[in-house]
Amino acid sequence: MPLNISDNLPAVKILEKENIFVMKETRAAHQDIRPLKILLLNLMPVKTTTETQLLRLLSNTPLQVNITLIYTKMHLSKNTPKEHLDSFYQTFDDISNHKYDGLIITGAPIEHLEFENVDYWEEMVSIMDWADSHVTSTMFICWASQAGLYHHYNVPKYPVNEKIFGVFRHKVYNKTNLLLRGFDDEFLAPHSRYTEVRKNDIEKVKGLEILADSEEAGIYLVASKDLKRIFITGHSEYDPLTLKSEYDRDVTNGMDIRIPKNYYLHDDPEKPPMVRWRSHAHLLFSNWLNYCVYQATPFILENGQK
Repeated sequence: MPLNISDNLPAVKILEKENIFVMKETRAAHQDIRPLKILLLNLMPVKTTTETQLLRLLSNTPLQVNITLIYTKMHLSKNTPKEHLDSFYQTFDDISNHKYDGLIITGAPIEHLEFENVDYWEEMVSIMDWADSHVTSTMFICWASQAGLYHHYNVPKYPVNEKIFGVFRHKVYNKTNLLLRGFDDEFLAPHSRYTEVRKNDIEKVKGLEILADSEEAGIYLVASKDLKRIFITGHSEYDPLTLKSEYDRDVTNGMDIRIPKNYYLHDDPEKPPMVRWRSHAHLLFSNWLNYCVYQATPFILENGQK
């Protein structure tokens, strides 16, 4: 799916070097089709990295996608230049009167905080509630998945004794679910978190279905029965060196951190990482775009007509 993004967004050059079809605004203006409108709420500190990771995965299907980037106005970003935010991002106030085919809410490194103590929690709640009537399907990633499960279904999060960190094997449930179409019985995906949601809490919620989990990493993929809300506790969007970067950072900061599991060749951080999750990541995002968004969204968004 060609991505329709701003001509000057830094991710454009990176994706073009990877031979990913990026349709710039100037070319998209000449195509007489309705592109999907996808909203990306980026909560990560280094927003440019997360932009590139997610745009890469949104590119692999045959329709045009318009991407709108937003950030929370209640939190001052210290790791992304203001010039970048001013050039490429909007706030919720800027877009709240519009409807979108899909919304992606990223993770954030704030697991140690209670949800209500996050400085932009009220804004986050407003966006999640707004999405129920303005977005066809919402994908929640890592911390956002815990936040969404907590807000919508009162599912709590719990601290873990040791960081869930590495690439883990997952088992698929309900192979007939559209989000799992084409999946193998088992697949690999990265995790990087200090908290978890638990199976017994989710099973009490009639409107939710557990689609994949891991013996080591726990719950991975949960969805509402109507596929309007998709919760992913891991990081299928991670680049090959993202876990290495996190590990090196923590070691440099003197943290007592184990090497990421099942990541380095022979579990030796002196050897290169093994990338074994990218095919799953592309399939997950293309299934979401196709079955949860494109096949379900109205043709005319603003008035809800097919």
